Amino acid sequence: MKAIVKSSPEKGLWMEDIPVPVPGVNEVLLKIKKSAICGTDLHIYKWDEWAQQTIKTPLVIGHEYVGEIVELGSEVTQYNIGDRVTAEGHIACGHCRNCRRGRQHICDHTVGIGVNRDGGFAEYVAVPVSNVMKIDKRIPDEIVSIMDPLGNACHTALSFPLIGEDVMITGIGGPIGAMATTICKFVGARNVLGTDLSEYRRELARKMGADEVIDPRTDSFVEAMQRMEMVAGFDIGLECSGSPQAFNDLINHMYNGGKVSLLGILPSTTTINWNKVIFKGLTLKGIYGREMFETWYQMEMMLTRGLDISPVITHRMKADDFQKAFEIMEEGNCGKIILDWE
Repeated sequence: MKAIVKSSPEKGLWMEDIPVPVPGVNEVLLKIKKSAICGTDLHIYKWDEWAQQTIKTPLVIGHEYVGEIVELGSEVTQYNIGDRVTAEGHIACGHCRNCRRGRQHICDHTVGIGVNRDGGFAEYVAVPVSNVMKIDKRIPDEIVSIMDPLGNACHTALSFPLIGEDVMITGIGGPIGAMATTICKFVGARNVLGTDLSEYRRELARKMGADEVIDPRTDSFVEAMQRMEMVAGFDIGLECSGSPQAFNDLINHMYNGGKVSLLGILPSTTTINWNKVIFKGLTLKGIYGREMFETWYQMEMMLTRGLDISPVITHRMKADDFQKAFEIMEEGNCGKIILDWE
């Protein structure tokens, strides 16, 4: 089969011919229809510090995809050949304390598909049946292929009640921030203000429903808040940028008692004014992956009842054109890029 492989420990990815994986007794083999490029994949492509510390080559990358079951492991009974499915990208051990109390997303022994074992940037991928989900047929293939990052956005946005609240999103033009914007408005947030350094991505956030989107280097937070008829700070903050300056902007503009979801990966050197966190009575929550499998249920229900995230898909390309896709990702002028394997 054809597969996009991190063959050697250097910048780049390579299309190779490798054997089709053989599913284990509790696994299924999927024929991939579409896959989507994630920021994690870009880290692996660039071979940055995180990738060097995490990835063991050779590795088939990719953890966002939709496919069709073409082979069942001998112990699999709950699915059928031909079922259209996607898969949760984190394989939990099922036995640690967190798994046993329903917190698989923070399992002590998580294995990442496309990070710690071969992933879905290929014609076929084998995955544990416990990670597989058959998705409502009303949801198009390309939307199913990005339900993994949509799950990040759902987990980030829905960690705190949003009805009637004023929300600030840093890094709002990135795909997860943009999808979180649509979710916030869908469930009843009053205002959503976002910050982003990229004009392309600020415009994407506007298409996704943000009330105000500003460049924090040149635009006034106060004036934007006045335009939204706000009288105090933000009730909910969603940190999706990974930028220390953006995180500080968020803390500085939170209302007393506000709640903050932290999704962006901040540098270890990041500092904030902790007195503001303490004296404002802020709540900070770290966000990792998706809550398994409640987040997946929430996504499916919203998508079948009117949630529209389609504007976040900005490029559609053949899998053979993956190099061009990663170059576009590296430039940053894109939302989600879909690779077609059919």
